[in-house]
Amino acid sequence: MAPVFGHGDLRLYLLSLLDEKPLHGYGIMQALSERTGGTYTPSAGTIYPRLAKLEEEGLVVKTTEGRTATYEITDAGRTEVRERAGDVEGIQDGLADSVRIIADGVRQNVREAMKSLRADLAAASSAPAAEEPPHEEDARQASRAQQARAEAALNAFRGTVRADLRTHVARGGSLSSELVDALQRDIDGVAARLREALGR
Repeated sequence: MAPVFGHGDLRLYLLSLLDEKPLHGYGIMQALSERTGGTYTPSAGTIYPRLAKLEEEGLVVKTTEGRTATYEITDAGRTEVRERAGDVEGIQDGLADSVRIIADGVRQNVREAMKSLRADLAAASSAPAAEEPPHEEDARQASRAQQARAEAALNAFRGTVRADLRTHVARGGSLSSELVDALQRDIDGVAARLREALGR
């Protein structure tokens, strides 16, 4: 994956975050993770040296209360943010693109899983009947085996989609109602075709 921030961009973006409100180091790391959709979770070893450098340059000031240090932008820092507003906007657009890429990946995974499930159901419903009906007990055992196979496929689908959605949201990604509505429609459609195939 390409770096989330280009050379010098992280420094400027830290200033832009502090231009919104004072933050402590952990709050800055959380904000960066959320705004990049989880694609970038910086370490303390990355953030604090840059904050110290900004403090040396007179662009931020640090206030310590107990064990917590809060960073606040100075007038000089605000001036730099204003003068480089176009650069800040470009960085924000890049972060929005990262979030969209993740959301597109989730949607693609959902579509592929639903397509695979629909294909399995279609194949099962169109399978030719055996020329000679099996013994009743054999038929029951075969049905139980196919039931277990169907349940395993459903559980695998549920697990994959659930993991993708939870990971996406945990990383700060957005989840639109349109995507969930589309997922619900696809699931309802598969359920209806299954009931039809089962003669219910």
